[in-house]
Amino acid sequence: MAKSKSAYFCQSCGYESPKWMGQCPSCKQWNSFVEELVTPASSRVPEWRSTTAGTTATKRTNKAAIIHEIVYSEEQRILTPDKEFNRVLGGGIVPGSLVLIGGEPGIGKSTLMLQLALSLPAVKTLYISGEESEQQIKMRAERLSQSSKANCYILTESSTQNIFKQIEVVNPNVVVIDSIQTLHSSQIESAPGSVSQVRECTAELLRFAKETNTPVLIVGHITKDGSIAGPKVLEHMVDTVLQFEGDRNHVYRILRSVKNRFGSSSELGIYEMQGAGLREVSNPSEIMLSQRESPVSGVAVAAMLEGVRPLMIEVQALVSNSAFGTPQRTATGFDSKRLSMLLAVLEKRFGFRLSAQDVFLNIAGGLRVEDPAIDLAVIAALISSQQDIPLPSQVTFAGEVGLSGEIRAVNRIEQRIAEAEKLGFEGIFISKYNVKGLDAKKYNIAIRPMATLENLFNALFG
Repeated sequence: MAKSKSAYFCQSCGYESPKWMGQCPSCKQWNSFVEELVTPASSRVPEWRSTTAGTTATKRTNKAAIIHEIVYSEEQRILTPDKEFNRVLGGGIVPGSLVLIGGEPGIGKSTLMLQLALSLPAVKTLYISGEESEQQIKMRAERLSQSSKANCYILTESSTQNIFKQIEVVNPNVVVIDSIQTLHSSQIESAPGSVSQVRECTAELLRFAKETNTPVLIVGHITKDGSIAGPKVLEHMVDTVLQFEGDRNHVYRILRSVKNRFGSSSELGIYEMQGAGLREVSNPSEIMLSQRESPVSGVAVAAMLEGVRPLMIEVQALVSNSAFGTPQRTATGFDSKRLSMLLAVLEKRFGFRLSAQDVFLNIAGGLRVEDPAIDLAVIAALISSQQDIPLPSQVTFAGEVGLSGEIRAVNRIEQRIAEAEKLGFEGIFISKYNVKGLDAKKYNIAIRPMATLENLFNALFG
């Protein structure tokens, strides 16, 4: 066997160096290098191949082919009873795909994966855990009340060599790994969870998934800044990266697609955490809007999109006189730099004196929003709070605000209008540049096109 040598790896991006470095030249992180033992690649035998037919198994040789001669057939996806999970994946689980699910500790990743494995009675599933015992998993399964009819096998193992032996015996249709940071390969001499181990174990699972056409779902830990723990190459190796996020103080969880080779990379699924597991939320707009008996200033409703899914969300703003020399600018669920830009537009273009006032902005429901179409609702909520004038409760907003105060057009305006109409709103403020080609007669909602913020102020507060 070839002699092992030591190398230094960046714990943030996986950059390899023969000596320790204070700053990583790739990701610019400080004090991120850790020493690990490395085995030359020529001396390694893939774990899962060595468990099937020994090291003498014949390896298929791929040949180049002209693209128009390649026979393509629509992939037969594995549909789960979880419609939200199917939506985020682009229509179900693709055979041979490698899916990575990351999220905060305690957010519900293991619950989601176990619930998924137990909900597929027609599909043989192997749930592999390196963090829990069989009794602990059984206890969680009983709480989910789905273990009686499930065709789910449980394996508590962290060695990839033993895992592939059991895969050969069980021959599952779907494999779930919880989690990749607990696995270790005998080909690498470093500790489980290190950059080398995570990369090697993921590479073995990738080869297994592609050559056997078996989908593998991997649970991954995240770092303190919210990114997937391990080397950045881990996210490049897999086919799909999902982020499971949410506020622990709220019962709602969001499954967000970050990367997807088989569907949209901006899809969103919403769940409600209950005592019996995670429940799908089919109409999230209704739970995101507050029910009030009397109107309150500083509250506006925005028509936004997550992927191809329209959502109606509530934007809450509070503008008050600052008690200190430097006013506060706090945004929850919204980009604080974009909030500063919108405040600068209001002060420079329209004379609102906000430089000496504290501004607090909150997106209700624990959502984090990046759609620029909610700019118009943010502006309306800010002015409503400063002037202490409530906005009409049955109107909503969809428009992007430019630096000169113009209201810019947004994409898929028809879906936003249809969602507002379905929820009973009486009017929607949009950009006048969205009116071109829009058939307003087919909607039973008043469409109010606006060119600038001045038109909006006159319509709301004039």
